[in-house]
Amino acid sequence: MKHPTTPDGRYFVHRGRLWRCTNPNLDEATRQRLVNELMTARRDVATAKRTDDAEALADARRRVHAAKVALGERGPTWWGDDTNYNRHLVKNTPYADWWESRDE
Repeated sequence: MKHPTTPDGRYFVHRGRLWRCTNPNLDEATRQRLVNELMTARRDVATAKRTDDAEALADARRRVHAAKVALGERGPTWWGDDTNYNRHLVKNTPYADWWESRDE
Protein backbone atom coordinates (compact mmCIF):
# COMPACT_ATOMS: atom_id res chain seq x y z
CA MET A 1 0.00 0.00 0.00
CA LYS A 2 1.53 3.30 -1.06
CA HIS A 3 -0.04 5.39 1.71
CA PRO A 4 -1.20 3.26 4.64
CA THR A 5 -4.48 4.26 6.26
CA THR A 6 -4.94 4.18 10.02
CA PRO A 7 -7.20 1.39 11.29
CA ASP A 8 -9.99 3.89 12.05
CA GLY A 9 -9.82 5.35 8.52
CA ARG A 10 -9.23 8.91 9.70
CA TYR A 11 -5.72 9.42 8.32
CA PHE A 12 -3.26 8.17 5.76
CA VAL A 13 0.48 8.26 6.33
CA HIS A 14 2.89 9.97 3.94
CA ARG A 15 6.55 10.38 4.81
CA GLY A 16 5.86 9.58 8.45
CA ARG A 17 3.10 12.18 8.86
CA LEU A 18 -0.62 11.77 9.34
CA TRP A 19 -2.88 13.47 6.81
CA ARG A 20 -6.66 13.59 7.17
CA CYS A 21 -8.61 11.42 4.79
CA THR A 22 -11.59 12.68 2.86
CA ASN A 23 -14.89 12.24 4.68
CA PRO A 24 -16.12 8.76 3.65
CA ASN A 25 -19.72 9.83 4.29
CA LEU A 26 -19.74 12.07 1.21
CA ASP A 27 -21.64 10.61 -1.71
CA GLU A 28 -19.52 9.96 -4.80
CA ALA A 29 -21.00 12.79 -6.89
CA THR A 30 -20.37 15.36 -4.15
CA ARG A 31 -16.87 14.06 -3.50
CA GLN A 32 -15.99 14.21 -7.20
CA ARG A 33 -17.41 17.73 -7.57
CA LEU A 34 -15.34 18.92 -4.61
CA VAL A 35 -12.19 17.23 -5.91
CA ASN A 36 -12.75 18.93 -9.28
CA GLU A 37 -13.14 22.29 -7.53
CA LEU A 38 -9.96 21.63 -5.54
CA MET A 39 -7.94 20.75 -8.63
CA THR A 40 -9.20 23.83 -10.49
CA ALA A 41 -8.32 26.05 -7.53
CA ARG A 42 -4.84 24.50 -7.31
CA ARG A 43 -4.25 25.18 -11.00
CA ASP A 44 -5.42 28.75 -10.41
CA VAL A 45 -2.88 29.08 -7.57
CA ALA A 46 -0.12 28.09 -9.97
CA THR A 47 -1.34 30.50 -12.65
CA ALA A 48 -1.59 33.37 -10.18
CA LYS A 49 1.95 32.69 -8.98
CA ARG A 50 3.29 32.64 -12.54
CA THR A 51 1.56 35.93 -13.36
CA ASP A 52 2.39 37.51 -10.00
CA ASP A 53 -1.30 38.31 -9.39
CA ALA A 54 -1.70 38.71 -5.63
CA GLU A 55 -5.48 39.14 -5.74
CA ALA A 56 -6.02 36.05 -7.87
CA LEU A 57 -3.61 34.10 -5.66
CA ALA A 58 -5.53 35.02 -2.51
CA ASP A 59 -8.82 34.03 -4.16
CA ALA A 60 -7.45 30.71 -5.43
CA ARG A 61 -5.99 29.85 -2.02
CA ARG A 62 -9.33 30.66 -0.40
CA ARG A 63 -11.03 28.25 -2.82
CA VAL A 64 -8.45 25.52 -2.12
CA HIS A 65 -9.11 25.89 1.60
CA ALA A 66 -12.91 25.87 1.12
CA ALA A 67 -12.76 22.69 -0.97
CA LYS A 68 -10.52 20.94 1.56
CA VAL A 69 -12.87 21.90 4.41
CA ALA A 70 -15.85 20.61 2.41
CA LEU A 71 -13.99 17.35 1.76
CA GLY A 72 -13.32 17.01 5.50
CA GLU A 73 -9.55 17.29 5.15
CA ARG A 74 -9.44 20.55 7.12
CA GLY A 75 -11.72 22.30 9.58
CA PRO A 76 -14.03 20.40 11.92
CA THR A 77 -13.39 16.67 12.06
CA TRP A 78 -15.87 14.43 10.31
CA TRP A 79 -15.65 11.71 12.99
CA GLY A 80 -17.47 13.59 15.74
CA ASP A 81 -14.79 14.56 18.25
CA ASP A 82 -12.10 17.20 18.37
CA THR A 83 -9.03 14.97 18.22
CA ASN A 84 -7.01 15.98 15.21
CA TYR A 85 -3.49 14.74 14.49
CA ASN A 86 -3.33 16.14 10.95
CA ARG A 87 0.29 16.79 9.92
CA HIS A 88 1.66 15.28 13.15
CA LEU A 89 4.47 12.76 12.96
CA VAL A 90 2.76 9.41 13.40
CA LYS A 91 5.38 8.35 15.96
CA ASN A 92 4.19 11.19 18.25
CA THR A 93 0.52 10.22 18.22
CA PRO A 94 -1.70 7.46 19.62
CA TYR A 95 -1.15 5.69 16.26
CA ALA A 96 2.57 5.09 17.01
CA ASP A 97 2.14 1.48 18.16
CA TRP A 98 0.04 0.64 15.09
CA TRP A 99 2.65 2.28 12.85
CA GLU A 100 5.54 0.37 14.40
CA SER A 101 3.74 -2.98 14.45
CA ARG A 102 2.41 -3.07 10.89
CA ASP A 103 3.88 -5.35 8.23
CA GLU A 104 5.39 -3.47 5.31
